[in-house]
Amino acid sequence: MELTSLAEITSGYRERSRRLALFDPLYELDRKKMKDLIDRPIDMKGLGLLTLLFFFEQKIIRNPKVGTKDLANFIKQLTKNTYKLDEKAYAEIAFIIIQTFRPTTGKKRAYPFYNWETKKNDQLEYAILKANAFDSKTNTQYYTLDEDGLELIFATKEFYSEFQLSINQLMLRKQLEKGEFKGALRQINEMHIDVESLNERLKKLRHEIQRSIVSEETFERYKQLLEDIYARLERENEEFLELRQFVNETKERLYEKDYHQKEKKTYGYVLEITVQLEEVHYEHSRLLEQSIELKNHTLKAAQESLYYTGIDAFNFDQDINAKLISTPLPLEAMKGLLHPFLRIHHVESWSPLTIFAEQNIREDRENHADYSFMDVDDDEQNDYQERIRNNYAFTMKITLEALENKCSQLKEIIDYVRNEDKETLLHQRFFYDFWILLHQRSPIVSGVIEQAEDEQFNSLDLALALLGNRTLKIQERKERLNVTERFAIQNMDVIVMGDEADEL
Repeated sequence: MELTSLAEITSGYRERSRRLALFDPLYELDRKKMKDLIDRPIDMKGLGLLTLLFFFEQKIIRNPKVGTKDLANFIKQLTKNTYKLDEKAYAEIAFIIIQTFRPTTGKKRAYPFYNWETKKNDQLEYAILKANAFDSKTNTQYYTLDEDGLELIFATKEFYSEFQLSINQLMLRKQLEKGEFKGALRQINEMHIDVESLNERLKKLRHEIQRSIVSEETFERYKQLLEDIYARLERENEEFLELRQFVNETKERLYEKDYHQKEKKTYGYVLEITVQLEEVHYEHSRLLEQSIELKNHTLKAAQESLYYTGIDAFNFDQDINAKLISTPLPLEAMKGLLHPFLRIHHVESWSPLTIFAEQNIREDRENHADYSFMDVDDDEQNDYQERIRNNYAFTMKITLEALENKCSQLKEIIDYVRNEDKETLLHQRFFYDFWILLHQRSPIVSGVIEQAEDEQFNSLDLALALLGNRTLKIQERKERLNVTERFAIQNMDVIVMGDEADEL
């Protein structure tokens, strides 16, 4: 093995030893063999860890005055249903735990070890608890967690292994930003291990899903778990894409500065990082595909197997017939037992109200009713247009008569129609269409509408012929006329000019 590899393995040995030293007070408490009043052994190591959590909680709520008496009360409440102890024993346990974490000498705890990085004997100093304040009136010393105590708390906190890859991604980005390419390459190798462990966990999860889903509750739990895994892998995949882009930009920047010639070793590290990052990203993308497959196929298959397992497990002869035959049951109980397996009861009934429903009466019962629109042939179409022409001509005739009687507005013409006992004309749609068409083409010179290609305007031929050489001009007014309950129209000024108009 090369010396450089040995140096990498032993690098940071002192810092790793310091993390081990933090756990030493807990093992020292474990070696203190204490028993309660009925000779049951007391878990001193566990009480020591809970003491740290107690001081941590007090630090969160910003309570600086926590002493031995407060710790004794906490232990009493915690162990009153587990151990049989008196007040003196609670105080003694609290004193021993605080003394272990913070020696009475006031000095920090020492941890001797052999440093394999420097090949020398070494020693570490650390403090779990520290003095916080002192009450001279009650002669009470208060304590709080030191920085090493906080680090011990966090070291015992559960950090899920699946988040280790995200942590390594963050560390890799920092190393690349600082230009520590050798350390970054080692970080990528650790990410390979993380991806392999995640792959093993997904394989175990696949078997666990196929084996453990026995109810809808477990199905929903695994469904939520797979959704969380997929969301985390998706975020990690996005981070991989950003890391690859960052590495490519770094490689291009170094190439532009001729580092591939000046610093060949550094540029070689960058090239190796590019290759290794591609590999670990590819392996991670396969994990993403596995999570999708687990979510869409394996979980669904497990749910279907749950359904068919229930069907296969049910035996009608054994669970129903045998129950009815071997155990004589009353008629009411038999109905209740068989009710879930019977068809829903259907009753055919006839309501007298159906005689008021719309009925399709036809002579030939073999033909089906046709609900489509009627087709209009050419003869009917021509007949309809002819009726419209005659109706418009009749309306024009009445209008000209009204104009001869000094009517100059549509309102006055409508009153004239009523006075002439022709009010039925006001209830016809074509009367209003007639005035709308005249208003659209006003003025109408010498009874002719220019550019009247539309059939709608050609229907006015007979009506306009009655004008002769006169000119008809229609001007809209603001007043609205509510002629009938069905029809309303804007009032208009009706002006006729020409040779014959002078006689009107």
